[in-house]
Amino acid sequence: MHRAFSPARLAVKLVFFINGFVHATYYARLPRIQDQFFIDDFAIGLVILASSFGALLAMPFTGWVIIRNGSRRITLFGVLTYCLLFPFIPLMPHVGALSILFFLLGVSAGIMDVAMNSQAVMVEQRHGKPIMTSFHALFSLGMMLGGLFGSLFAKLDTSLLLHFSAIAAVSVVGVLIARYYLIHDKPERKDKEAPAFRLPNAAMVSIGVIAFCCMLGEGAMADWSTNYMENIAGAEKALAPIGLSAFALAMTLGRFVGDSARLRFGDRNLMVICGLISLSGIALAIVWIHPYAVITGFFIVGIGLSAIVPIAYSLAGNAPNLQPGEGISQVTTVGYSGFMLGPTLIGLLSDAFNLRYAMALVALLFAVMILLAYRYRS
Repeated sequence: MHRAFSPARLAVKLVFFINGFVHATYYARLPRIQDQFFIDDFAIGLVILASSFGALLAMPFTGWVIIRNGSRRITLFGVLTYCLLFPFIPLMPHVGALSILFFLLGVSAGIMDVAMNSQAVMVEQRHGKPIMTSFHALFSLGMMLGGLFGSLFAKLDTSLLLHFSAIAAVSVVGVLIARYYLIHDKPERKDKEAPAFRLPNAAMVSIGVIAFCCMLGEGAMADWSTNYMENIAGAEKALAPIGLSAFALAMTLGRFVGDSARLRFGDRNLMVICGLISLSGIALAIVWIHPYAVITGFFIVGIGLSAIVPIAYSLAGNAPNLQPGEGISQVTTVGYSGFMLGPTLIGLLSDAFNLRYAMALVALLFAVMILLAYRYRS
């Protein structure tokens, strides 16, 4: 069998796809969730913050847990928990319970993110060449299809419970298939004296800050693009999720060619180019307030951001003197906080001003990302 279709590589890709598919499923219905619980942008921002805390609490320790138990077992735990929890969103009796559920979703998402990327690094090491962006392409493909299904279910006025339950059932089946082919990496010996948490070293912090800026943009697109389309650009409810789908489609296309681009341009040059593209896209979405102009802007942002995080994860997972789980855990502790905390900050700024001005924070962070990438040295 060609290595591009090796069982382990396909299984890890399936897990990445399920992650993006489930995430986009319930965030594409965020306006409906707000309507059900009668909450504004500020309140939903606080609910998302609960998810942020959950992920950021889990990530620093996940590397240690992977060393002791293997990334396969932890990947399965994280993805199954994630899939089984999110259908309970519409069943929560009040906003407080909803926040607790989002906290648990954040914990499972944080565990899953570190563990599945550890699996991806091991597959990459087996292949002996950069293939990390191909895994993240499947995450983006899942996001795109999750957004499209969100648009379809919204147009059909399907209940949140029916929508989420159907997606969860299909996703669990996928996990049960993938579990047979993930890499078995449980260590033979456990170092009981190793610390459960290690602060990122200087190299990991440098990579992590670039990832932070990029992932804040990803989080903004994933969590607020539908609201931006509906409330700022004036899109119809059925059209509003297409902004997220356009972003995810662009991320997917960019990541399918990201590995070859990395070989051609090098990490530093590619990150600078991607940063400039993403900045131009968010500027278009902010300046030209029309549904299709915003969709175009979000698409350009997706192209720009597509390769940056896979590069960061690949560098972290292959860092010397660190296990893949350790390096990725350290970078995600810094970088993923942008994905999780950024949307909350945008929600707070949106409540204080409006969502259009809040998106200026994303543009500012893209500019910082370009500067850091330009100064990056391997």
